[in-house]
Amino acid sequence: MAKNKKINVQGVDIVLYEDNSSDFISLTDIARHKDSENTDTIVQNWMRNRNTIELLGFWEMIYNPDFKPLEFEGFRKQAGLNSFVMTPKRWIDSTNAKGIVSKAGRYGGTFAHKDIALEFASWISIEFKLYVIKEFQRLKDDENNRLNLEWNLQRTISKINYQIHTDAIKTNLIPKEITKQQSGFVYATEADLLNVALFGITAKEWRDKNPDKKGNIRDEATLEQLVVLSNLESINALFIQQNLSQHERLVQLNKVAITQMKSLLENNKLKTLK
Repeated sequence: MAKNKKINVQGVDIVLYEDNSSDFISLTDIARHKDSENTDTIVQNWMRNRNTIELLGFWEMIYNPDFKPLEFEGFRKQAGLNSFVMTPKRWIDSTNAKGIVSKAGRYGGTFAHKDIALEFASWISIEFKLYVIKEFQRLKDDENNRLNLEWNLQRTISKINYQIHTDAIKTNLIPKEITKQQSGFVYATEADLLNVALFGITAKEWRDKNPDKKGNIRDEATLEQLVVLSNLESINALFIQQNLSQHERLVQLNKVAITQMKSLLENNKLKTLK
């Protein structure tokens, strides 16, 4: 149950609260507009009215599956008689009503679902009811605006965090420049030459670092890495035809890998293929 909230209507503070997404408004506070010293009597006089009993009963029949309709019919027949007396406690205890609530404590009193409370306000004063509606709507608008601000803030934070996360992934995908030691090493296969140019590591080195993973380094590659790898294979074949040494090819392929990976990571069209 949410904390109590207040609206001020023509100098009268009216307490309300929300329970299971339903708003309940203090009848006791509304009654103060008519007579601040005899609020209980005012509420009871309203409740002994036949129209009020029908309002309360029909509301419960629509929204409260645990409501006792037989007891309601009994009260309905008695309503309007001079001897008929109705209190919030009697109504709640007899019919298992949920639309009327009695609360104890500092901000206690008789509360009712807003549908019922506004009818009570109308009984007190049509003009007063309209002001209650106006202030109640202002409160709900303020709450909605605050929720929208919070939602937009969370959305902005999520976007920022996503961008940070994405940038971190991009940074890890972009190949590092090969070291002198790597460029001077003689690789047994062209596949490993391409692996070092793109991933910075040979197939065996990857397996040694990832003993629990099945497959090979290329099985773990991203879509961007596979695209670059395919391009490197074609470029490497061209370099071989040009009789470039393995050392020269590795340096050039590494530069191509870095350039192409940066370009792909900035290209949003590739995301639609994932």
